[in-house]
Amino acid sequence: MLAYRQGEAEAFNVLLRRHQRPIFNFLMRHLGDRTMAEDLLQEVFLRLIKGAASYKREAKFTTWLYTIARNLCIDNARRAKHRRAASLEQPIGKTDDGSRTLKDVVADKGPGVDRQVTSHRLQQRIVQAVDSLSDEQREVFLMREQLNIPFKEIAEIVGVSDNTVKSRMRYALEHLRKMLEDYRELAQAVNE
Repeated sequence: MLAYRQGEAEAFNVLLRRHQRPIFNFLMRHLGDRTMAEDLLQEVFLRLIKGAASYKREAKFTTWLYTIARNLCIDNARRAKHRRAASLEQPIGKTDDGSRTLKDVVADKGPGVDRQVTSHRLQQRIVQAVDSLSDEQREVFLMREQLNIPFKEIAEIVGVSDNTVKSRMRYALEHLRKMLEDYRELAQAVNE
């Protein structure tokens, strides 16, 4: 980013190649809408271009970039206030209509139909459990578990203390554990 700020045009291409896919995945997880995620991805990089002159190396570059993406998601949610939170069941790649879902991403090592049905039911239950989290808990959970962002960086992106982020994660995990308690046997059957 510092090189781009100093006028090296190729540095932008490096930033784009390095961060385009993770930022897109982040946006997809928040929005659940491929078209909207693509639009906001473009807006993230437009804001990077516009903000290059004012960029300061106070935090990690990725923290700055994810903060832009998160703020765009919040703005989008405010505009579409009555819309339900993003679902992990939304297309992320390839099915009949040319896009993949979370179901397709989870590896299924067993060819049996009964295993596939059980695995699908468990996956649906996990998606429902994650969707039932509060917005704040889901945001922290997805950043940590899907994007592997450290708690400290999540705190900077979200604009709260480290302890608040850890508390949200703890409550999210407790909620998920309760929601999935009755599916423990089902999960064990899938793993056998």
